[in-house]
Amino acid sequence: MPESLKNIDMRRELLLKRLKYDIPNRVTQALKEDLGGQVNPQMDITSQLFPKNQHIFAEIITRENGIFCGKAWLEEVFIQLDPKITITWLVKEGDLLKTHQILCQLFGPVSTLLSGERTALNFVQTLSGVASKVNDYVRLLSGLKTKLLDTRKTLPGLRTALKYAVLCGGGHNHRLGLDDAFLIKENHIIALGSIKNAVNNAKALNPTLPIEVEVESLDEFKQALSTQADIIMLDNFPLLMMQQAVEIRDKAVMQNAIQHRPLLEVSGNVTQKTLRSYAETGIDYISVGDLTKNVQALDLSMRFCDSRNEDIDASERLKTQSVSEDKWGSN
Repeated sequence: MPESLKNIDMRRELLLKRLKYDIPNRVTQALKEDLGGQVNPQMDITSQLFPKNQHIFAEIITRENGIFCGKAWLEEVFIQLDPKITITWLVKEGDLLKTHQILCQLFGPVSTLLSGERTALNFVQTLSGVASKVNDYVRLLSGLKTKLLDTRKTLPGLRTALKYAVLCGGGHNHRLGLDDAFLIKENHIIALGSIKNAVNNAKALNPTLPIEVEVESLDEFKQALSTQADIIMLDNFPLLMMQQAVEIRDKAVMQNAIQHRPLLEVSGNVTQKTLRSYAETGIDYISVGDLTKNVQALDLSMRFCDSRNEDIDASERLKTQSVSEDKWGSN
């Protein structure tokens, strides 16, 4: 089996490929929600109070600490509204933000900047909020080998965007969808008769995809251990059972009782208080639905200014360009 398919970390490449198609589509949909079903800034009736040739500088600032994410989405908003709008980026994806920090400066027509303001902020606030929460969890795992995973518990329509935010926060992606890995759960096992049957059928159906089995007891764990499952998910295991599962797996590997070393994942009722103690058992992965299910946006705002802020040192300017020149920016 190709390592690029088996290794969860390599899902980043697949995610980035999907984003190239997903970002323009999601931005278009969001703009249409604001602009009467069209991508046309002239549908913003209030912004029509300004003459089309009136241009101004604007700044996006943060009102709280966090992790930045969402550059490509903000750029895409203004590409679709007016590709002549220019953006000066002062931060890059994954940067730590401090309260009152300026993220970027924009220059363009007053009316168009106002028309795109809320859509652009909605994306960046949401993605930065997720990245910030993920980073809080990741820092709790400092010094340990356990990796933090997201889940499919995402806001409808924002799956790839939120999973990208997880990467920016220092986490890792679980399945992107139902198509890139097998995840055999209780109902699959009941319908197929046994864990062994389920894994064997998955191998026969597509031997190139990773196979993960969810178990709810040590007995089920031992059954899964005897199969060719790549990952075994310990669902709602108490701490002692996690430790026992790790010991059973490691002992089986040392004694050559199994032909491979399946990775172990903990899922269910994981909080910031329990995260590190779970990781210290030697578990390989911990998946947390809260990362993308309960989203709290980072507090950002856009403000107009009379001219480019001359207080910003030139060395801090990462990029000054028309957003149409580099549609996807640096990730």
